[in-house]
Amino acid sequence: METIVQNKALKFGSKKLYINGEFVNGATNATTFATCPHDQQPICEVAQATKEDTEFALQSAHEGFLKWSKLPLEERLEWIKKLRDKIIENGDQLREAVCHEMGKTWDASVEDLTSIADSLAFYSEEMRVKSEFAIEDRQGTHTHRMVYQPLGVVTAFLAWNFPLLNLGFKLGPALAAGCSIVIKASESSCISSLMIAEFAHQINFPKGVITVLCGNRQNVGVPLCESTIPKLVTMIGSTFTAQKLIEQSVKTSIKRYSMECGGNAPFILFEDGNMEDALAITKAIKFGGNAGQVCVAPNRFYIHESVYDQFLLQLVEAAKGTKLGFFKEQGINMGPLANASQIESVSHFVNQCVEQGGKILTGGKKVEGEGCYFEPTVIELENHKADILQHEVFGPVCVIMKFSTLEEVLEYANDSTAGLASYVFSENEELLETVAMELEFGEVQQNGVKYDINLPHLGVKNSGISMDCSKFALDDYLILKRISKKL
Repeated sequence: METIVQNKALKFGSKKLYINGEFVNGATNATTFATCPHDQQPICEVAQATKEDTEFALQSAHEGFLKWSKLPLEERLEWIKKLRDKIIENGDQLREAVCHEMGKTWDASVEDLTSIADSLAFYSEEMRVKSEFAIEDRQGTHTHRMVYQPLGVVTAFLAWNFPLLNLGFKLGPALAAGCSIVIKASESSCISSLMIAEFAHQINFPKGVITVLCGNRQNVGVPLCESTIPKLVTMIGSTFTAQKLIEQSVKTSIKRYSMECGGNAPFILFEDGNMEDALAITKAIKFGGNAGQVCVAPNRFYIHESVYDQFLLQLVEAAKGTKLGFFKEQGINMGPLANASQIESVSHFVNQCVEQGGKILTGGKKVEGEGCYFEPTVIELENHKADILQHEVFGPVCVIMKFSTLEEVLEYANDSTAGLASYVFSENEELLETVAMELEFGEVQQNGVKYDINLPHLGVKNSGISMDCSKFALDDYLILKRISKKL
């Protein structure tokens, strides 16, 4: 049935919580409205969980784990394949939801869909090759087997910027490993997560294995952390949020953590770097369909003085040439920011940067109108102590500075508490190797950019604990047990 708000039917109707294989309204029937950042109009009425709902969800997830973990591997993988097939079958519907809840362009939304499908397939194959192994006994008196077993209930806190990609990074390894998972969808982009729950329900996925909750921190976030049921707390979000989750969860029991906390990527172009490639990557990530709301997006641009003026001129032209729009509009490059809070946050960083010596060369403010569109922005800066350089500006803002020496740019680049992605452009192989070894970042992208489900996505310093993607991420969801037997 369509939901009506002020005599207007909501595009995605109403969505309920998914607990123990059933859709429920929540104990108090409380709801909120998800809005579209294109015009800030409501598009879906979403049920809100109470603390009691969350506690029941955790208990049902525990019971679901006891059954799911005991299923033969191939039976589990067959269920995962059914879910993946259902997701692919309804791909356009999911992409439409992502576009409307996040503001992505239609072209940009394909990454969300392919990422969740790839994750489900990739981790299914990884579990097939994840086998026990032996350790030799040095005295020859025992045999020692190392076996893998499912960890337990997983609680996953999702960021809003890639609704399905972020879900896939958690759902794939959890299900394949034999864990049940309780998902706290982002309040800004929960529609697509609840649609995944609907598809699971349609194929009769085993009860209690997948749970999707929506609600505030006090009713959902805190109970998920403070419970002794979860064995892994995993998150994609800010460093502040990760600190809070760890603080809350450690009060009651020792848990594992997998936290991707975002970054503050330096972008280094040396005098011999390929400027065309550097500009193409900047346009795609900063002025592309996700409006710069990407954890690996370059934020701090360090350009060698010999090519600085040329790069700056072309970057400004690229920003001015970006066409803003929504969903399937023809010829658009970039959508709106996710919500009004993002507009406020990005505006704050830009205005503060100007106060501290930054010069806006283009953009710098919200586009007039109801939507959450922000102008593609280029700021020239000489003050290397400006506050903006210490924050992840989640938006279409490029702060550009010049450098002269290798020692100088390494000092600038590493002056950050974050350490996720970094970018370097040069044709000098020795220089590339030197910079890669000296940069304090978990990922160093040289002369291009590449991400895939089989490539580790990891950070150092305040950018995270453990990682998403690759075979290494699967270990977070498994227990490695030693079985020793006397000969």
